[in-house]
Amino acid sequence: MNLDLRQAVVQRVADKNNEELFDVIQGSIGGQEQVLPGLGVLFEIIWQHSASELQNQMVSSLQEHLAQHTAG
Repeated sequence: MNLDLRQAVVQRVADKNNEELFDVIQGSIGGQEQVLPGLGVLFEIIWQHSASELQNQMVSSLQEHLAQHTAG
């Protein structure tokens, strides 16, 4: 069986409830770099299913926090 990364991540979390998904994300934030591709897949799903207003809000939040990281 030959799965790509997206399929593997989706299969890993497909049967999780909201609390379990929250825990997966929280447990991955700031963790080992190996989890970053999985977070990217989850973000891709969120992005694809978000309205443009929410996408703009996420980009604004990202830009604000990036500016804080580079200013310090």
